[in-house]
Amino acid sequence: MKAITYCANSDQFQLQDLSVPQPRNNQVLVKVLACGLNPVDTKIVYWQSLVKDMGTDFVVGLDVVGEIIEVPTNETSWQVGDKVLFHGNMFDKHGGLAEYCLQDSRTLTAMPNIPDEFAASTPCAGWTAWRALVDKLRIHERDSLLITGGSGGVGSFAIQIAKHYGVETIIVTCSAKNIDYVKQLGATHVINYQTQDVLEEVNRITLNKGVDVALDCVGGKSELLCANALQFDGEMVELVETADLTLYTSAKARGITVHQLSLGAGYAHGDLGRRSILNAGLSFNKLLNQRCIQPPQIRVIPLQEASEALIKLRDKRTVGKVIVTFNEHS
Repeated sequence: MKAITYCANSDQFQLQDLSVPQPRNNQVLVKVLACGLNPVDTKIVYWQSLVKDMGTDFVVGLDVVGEIIEVPTNETSWQVGDKVLFHGNMFDKHGGLAEYCLQDSRTLTAMPNIPDEFAASTPCAGWTAWRALVDKLRIHERDSLLITGGSGGVGSFAIQIAKHYGVETIIVTCSAKNIDYVKQLGATHVINYQTQDVLEEVNRITLNKGVDVALDCVGGKSELLCANALQFDGEMVELVETADLTLYTSAKARGITVHQLSLGAGYAHGDLGRRSILNAGLSFNKLLNQRCIQPPQIRVIPLQEASEALIKLRDKRTVGKVIVTFNEHS
């Protein structure tokens, strides 16, 4: 089969011919129909040391639409021919940028009633946004939200989730070119972080109260902006950095709470961790089936172009989502 593999020594992605992997334990064999590219795929150079015995046959790719073609165990209700959507384990070498991949049957979701390319764009970003807003921040109880990096993958889905739950004030930061886009998704207020003082604008919009909750999708200075924009007893989710409350303005006195979140980390934490991934996927898929979520800007490419696309994504030269589709299988 054809696959995109990563070579740690050269920090390169390449197209290779590999044997079709064989499922074991709770795994199923999936024929890949579409696979979404994500920044975490491209950043493997930073986390590859966490993979045990990584070889040159390590296949990347996490967000997969596919069809089950082999179920080697009776301990699952999934059957050959089922069409599925899932977010893979980043530390498993049989990833989704291949004609066939393996996946733990306990984290599969049924394919929502949307096009393959749209579905493949959702797990990493959409399920993360769901976990951040619903599981961590209880967004249905909130009146105001700040999202930094609102035009990105997680941010764009988070805006729509907040709108779905009726949040009155959805404040989003982005660059000038994306202002109309985030407004169309449901942002009620947009701050151009390149030309405006974010905290000053948040205070103006909230009449100096600050926001109930915040979601940082950017890291760096944006983490501090989210923390310092919170009202008393406010809460935030930090997706990029390891939060350091000592850097925030009067964090203890203001009683703020910071949640950390890494969607795929659930794979390292047994049943509880797997359920966190699965439940987010099942819940987000309901929104997709209800047509509550709009697709991002999608560019479809063949597997042969994936290596170059991954490098461009690492260099932040990609707009929207890039989806690899498979029209033929060996």
